[in-house]
Amino acid sequence: MNIFHRPQPPKWSASLCGCGGDVGTCCITCCLPCVTFGQIAEMVDQGQSTCVQQGCIYCVLTLFSCQCLLSCVYREKLRAKFGLPAEPCHDCCVHFCCEPCALCQEHAELKARGFDPSKGWKGAATAPPSMPPTMKR
Repeated sequence: MNIFHRPQPPKWSASLCGCGGDVGTCCITCCLPCVTFGQIAEMVDQGQSTCVQQGCIYCVLTLFSCQCLLSCVYREKLRAKFGLPAEPCHDCCVHFCCEPCALCQEHAELKARGFDPSKGWKGAATAPPSMPPTMKR
């Protein structure tokens, strides 16, 4: 066994600038980021909050231009659930510099792992999801 061989940490399934991979999500996120954020938050919270609740909170924070503070918290939670690296930089930096791209990447990550955020927590599993021990249905 090679002592220099280390297992690679999990990687994001979509790049940060890969918004065009899902044109529908990209369009919704650019026009109504509160919808995409709400969907992500509901999934990360495992149904303990709803898309509408989280979307409204996001909208209120948008009035004060501080929505990225909330969305970076959810990015951190998502990364923790799936063991993803803080790439390309800290979560708050990613959301502060490119909020729509970060939301699209997170939405794509959930879809790649077998969840459909647009259906909400109860109807989200499109295939048997590969859930880490912290996510249970």
